[in-house]
Amino acid sequence: MADSDRPADRSPVKTKVVRSQKIVPSDRPDDSDESIERNALPRSHTPGHLASKSGSQQQRRRVPSELPLRHRSQSTSYDSPRPSTANPSNPKPPPLSNGAGEDGDGDRLASYGRKPSAARSTSAIVGQHSSTPSGPSRTLTSATRPPRGQHTMFPPLQLPQDGADVPPAPASGMYWSRAPTSGAPVPCLRAHTTTLVGSNIYIFGGCDSRACFNDLYVLDADSFYWSRPHVVGDIPMPLRAMTCTAVGKKLVVFGGGDGPAYYNDIYVLDTVNFRWSRPRIVGDRAPSKRRAHTACLYKNGIYIFGGGDGVRALNDIWRLDVSDTTKMSWKLISSADKTASGAKDVRPRARGYHTANMVGSKLIIFGGSDGGECFDDVWIYDVERSIWRAVTTPVNFRRLSHTATIIGSYLFVVGGHDGNEYSNDLLQLNLTTMTWDRRKTYGRPPSGRGYHGAVLYDSRLVVIGGFDGSEVFRDVMILELAVHSYYSQISYFTIEV
Repeated sequence: MADSDRPADRSPVKTKVVRSQKIVPSDRPDDSDESIERNALPRSHTPGHLASKSGSQQQRRRVPSELPLRHRSQSTSYDSPRPSTANPSNPKPPPLSNGAGEDGDGDRLASYGRKPSAARSTSAIVGQHSSTPSGPSRTLTSATRPPRGQHTMFPPLQLPQDGADVPPAPASGMYWSRAPTSGAPVPCLRAHTTTLVGSNIYIFGGCDSRACFNDLYVLDADSFYWSRPHVVGDIPMPLRAMTCTAVGKKLVVFGGGDGPAYYNDIYVLDTVNFRWSRPRIVGDRAPSKRRAHTACLYKNGIYIFGGGDGVRALNDIWRLDVSDTTKMSWKLISSADKTASGAKDVRPRARGYHTANMVGSKLIIFGGSDGGECFDDVWIYDVERSIWRAVTTPVNFRRLSHTATIIGSYLFVVGGHDGNEYSNDLLQLNLTTMTWDRRKTYGRPPSGRGYHGAVLYDSRLVVIGGFDGSEVFRDVMILELAVHSYYSQISYFTIEV
């Protein structure tokens, strides 16, 4: 863990614009300094007033059955609300000792210097390691599954008089709406993975208010039709807070956990034949078991940053070589050890539930939490030069369990928890000026939430699932981007550290 007493190098990051047009400042009230201060939401929650209450017993790691996987169980959602115990005046999650310091993933966030409780803790930041090397597996009963074979019919076209009572958006305005989905029934999900391959959005794992899943769902991003394909092979155990990275037409899943179990296993799904497999790992080095970390692909390597291993938060970087998806190897890229000169390395504080995005060779880290504090900082790691640099921004926003998506020259941040409550804000970090912006949106935005998923497809930002402190969602929300609202200024840009 980084030394919190040392001063961080927060020198401004130089940005080189290759081609740009003049950016005209907006005179809308929404772009004023006062508009940066977000209005308080009516709900106030620190992450996690909803403990995992699975009634199933922990078992040994499950071997895939020879029966068709479509006969296996799947949990329905249990959206029973829990009362809020958050203190809105306290900018930090409450201490672990009072039981209110759980994250929205049903996980307790860490308080450094505190010994983990002997009771079951399902934190990605703090908890107990599994008693077995492979960790427990959960078998869901037929009573907890939605009925098989039932599909939701595509809803009829809406008449003008039945439309949402919201003002129309101008041609250049971004518009929120709820997608009219159809197809296979989908459970409420949080802390799942959301990965785009072609026009399909692959949703894996996650949990509702009671249990974790290892099911795979596919959402056609053109028709918004849900399907649950029949998968075979070496299927992962139920997981949450893992990462899933697209490498060509294959999905590489790393880490995650369920309950007190944390993993550092790797699974590969071939989206052509829907077969799961385990790659052969070359070498004897591997990152510690973890969840709530991030993963980004760059030049045949997946870069893993941060997360929690059940005892502490992490801020190391590992590279997984995926040039051959059947044979992989790990390499430690950046750790918290002292440099060769004996000076402390400048790096972000250990954290989980942050976001990471790759722009060229630059890894952009934003927000997250170490269990005691919700962060508002932005860091850039130059993969080619192995250099960390803190970004100084005029205004800061604390966030954890949010999503961040690169769109044009902006980082679109949706939702998350700000240390006091769950948000439905849309924040935009201008990557050419490294300043935060808030643009007016129209329509009906999603309710405040965290632990959701978001992908960009065909000028739409698609947001799936999430958790607001009491309810787990299954909805699919769309932000119509209206190209001119985000892509008019910069076409190509680079970030210089």
